Amino acid sequence: MVDVKFHDIGEGITEGEVIQYLVKIGEKVEADQPLVEVQTDKMTAELPSPAQGTITDIKVPEGEQITVGTTLLVIDPGQSATVDTRKEEEQAKKSVQIQVTKPANKKLVLAAPYTRKIARDLGVNIEEVTGTGPAGRITDEDVYRFTNESAAGKRQVSQESASASARRLETEEENIVPFKGRRKIIAEKMAKSLFTIPHVTHFEEADVTNVLNLTQQLKEEGDHVSVAAFFIKAVQIALQDFPVFNAVLDEENEVIKMKNHCHMGIAVDTEEGLIVPVIRHTERKSIKQIHDEMKQLIQKAQENRLNPKEMSGSTFTISNVGPLGSIAATPIINYPETGLMAFHKAKKRPAVVNDEITIRSMMNISMSFDHRVADGAMAVAFTNRFVRLIENPAKMLLELM
Repeated sequence: MVDVKFHDIGEGITEGEVIQYLVKIGEKVEADQPLVEVQTDKMTAELPSPAQGTITDIKVPEGEQITVGTTLLVIDPGQSATVDTRKEEEQAKKSVQIQVTKPANKKLVLAAPYTRKIARDLGVNIEEVTGTGPAGRITDEDVYRFTNESAAGKRQVSQESASASARRLETEEENIVPFKGRRKIIAEKMAKSLFTIPHVTHFEEADVTNVLNLTQQLKEEGDHVSVAAFFIKAVQIALQDFPVFNAVLDEENEVIKMKNHCHMGIAVDTEEGLIVPVIRHTERKSIKQIHDEMKQLIQKAQENRLNPKEMSGSTFTISNVGPLGSIAATPIINYPETGLMAFHKAKKRPAVVNDEITIRSMMNISMSFDHRVADGAMAVAFTNRFVRLIENPAKMLLELM
């Protein structure tokens, strides 16, 4: 017998949730055939079969949380088949690169684990639901709308499922949302950061009129580059002068490891929670290259298609919350990094320029840092360096020559 387990796939992933099985007990399977879809805090992946054989047992029901090492299915390879244990391990690790790739006869469905569970409880075939979220993602509301619009006699819902549905749809006092999966892991990471790192947040403002005018000019000339790409490049240049913020504190060995490269994390808000894709080696890339890669990563994050490499190894993180309307915050550092800079909403307001009052686009900045590694004066100097670059974007050209 061959046990199909949830293997250690690295990048700090230790648990996940069984979304759905793609096979049934008694079904014959081929080697490398997708068996089960698992959701982790970073991705949705299909685990392939390590051998040819017959499914004899399913150990964990759909919707259950699992940890590394948990046996999900059992395969009887038969007398004619042999199993290479090393191949099984390699296939399990390779499976994390297969992002929700379904067999040819199955429709590609983008939906969160909790949304899928709602559909199962309501007896809804989620492949029949039309998604209204980003990239056609199916939301909870889409499932409820499909249920309400369908004739009552089209589906038979078990008494247990009907009770669960009624509790969700009819309760007036509270709505129960499972605290598990990505949301739980995000909470654990935030708590670890906050209780491990002594946070200090420095606030500053920047006149972003010139950089906004520059992006508008480029757009009119057919070169669309977001202002966030300029922010990232300015941060990367400032980190070259203040490498202590591009560092990790190794308490065990009592050293501060300052990185010689800059892998920029970008906080992205998605339907399933906060995700931080990473633009690697921003010191080697132009502002246009940063813009193009950032756009691709954000889209993949919103569609839950990022692979582990695209979400790991960041040395500094930025959070561009301005488009959401934020004016200030005290952001939590992306552990184990040393700093995080947040950019807030740019607003036109009176400002004094050359002793004259004029209207400028001003933006607030929040810079949280690890006070064990750096002091306030250094954080102020680092932020001021960023402000000077972003207020006069032409200066960045000198740094790129």
